Amino acid sequence: MGAAYDTVIIGAGAAGLTAGIYASRANMHTVLLEKLVPGGQAALTAFVENFPAFPGGISGFELMERMRKQASEFGLEIKTAEVTSITKTDGLFTLGTNVEELTTKTIIVCTGVRPRKLGVPGENELFGRGVSTCATCDGALYRDREVAVIGGGDSAIDEGIYLTRFASNVHIIHRRDRFRALHSLVEKARENPKIRFHLDTVITAVNGSGSVKSLALKNVKTGGESVLPVAGVFLYIGLVPNSEMFRGILDLNEEGFITVDRTLATSVPGIFAAGDVRDTPLRQIITAAGDGAVAAYSAGKYLEKIG
Repeated sequence: MGAAYDTVIIGAGAAGLTAGIYASRANMHTVLLEKLVPGGQAALTAFVENFPAFPGGISGFELMERMRKQASEFGLEIKTAEVTSITKTDGLFTLGTNVEELTTKTIIVCTGVRPRKLGVPGENELFGRGVSTCATCDGALYRDREVAVIGGGDSAIDEGIYLTRFASNVHIIHRRDRFRALHSLVEKARENPKIRFHLDTVITAVNGSGSVKSLALKNVKTGGESVLPVAGVFLYIGLVPNSEMFRGILDLNEEGFITVDRTLATSVPGIFAAGDVRDTPLRQIITAAGDGAVAAYSAGKYLEKIG
C-alpha cells in the first residue's frame, strides 16, 4: 500500500467528477472510485435541456462523458472498485475495496441514489424482462409496442416523452390527480398524441410469465380495478440514497440521506458528502456539480488545517 491520498472520492456521477476536477486542479493527490462506469444516473438521462451552456440540450451520456474527459485532463485517477469498509486510525482513513486497500486523509462521498421500486407482485420477477428504470437503455426494445411510465415528476414525464420515439402508445400512470413535474413538460406531454394519462391510479401487480404482459391498476378514489395490456413498464417513483454502507458511521436523516453542514462536512471530520446522496432540497445535475466543487474546496481547507 502506497502513500496516503489527500482525498478519495466515492462515486463518479456529476458530483464525484466535479469534485475530481476541482481536487486535481488544486494539486490534491486524488483518486475517484466507481464500482460501475463513470456518469451515474445522469448518464442514463435521455436528454438534458436545463444544464447551462448547452442551448438546444445535450444527452446525459455526452454531458457526463465531457465531465469525465475534463477530469482526466487535470490528472484525476479513476479506478473501478467498490468500497466495502471504512475505518479511521491515527487521523487516516482506510478504505477496503473489492480490489485493494487504500488510505486517505479525506473522503468525499458521492454515491448518489437509485430508483425506488413499487413493491408489488411480479415486479422483481420481471425486472429486466419488461420492468425497467431506464428508458434510455431499454426504450428501443419496445418499438411499435405499448408501454407504461409510473410517476408524476420531471423524470417520469420527460422519459415518457422520450419513449414516444419508439412505442406505439405511452401510458403515464400517477397516483395523484396532478403532476409534480414542470408545467411546461406536462403540457408538452399532453400535446403528444401517443401519450395517455391515468391519474389517481396505482399499480397493484405486474403480470406476465417470462415477460411483462399487463399491469393491474386500481383507482384510488373510486376503488375501480382494471387491467392495462403493456409490454414494458418504466419506474420513476422516487429515489433511494446509496448510503447503506455509511449507516452507523455517518449521521443520516430518516430517509437515509447523509446530513451535512454548509461546507458539506458530515458528522465525521474529514468526510464530506456531495450530490444526490446528501440531504438537499433539489437533486439535479447542476446542483450535484456545485456540491462537488464545494466538497473538494472544503476537503482542501480541512487538509490545510490538519497539516
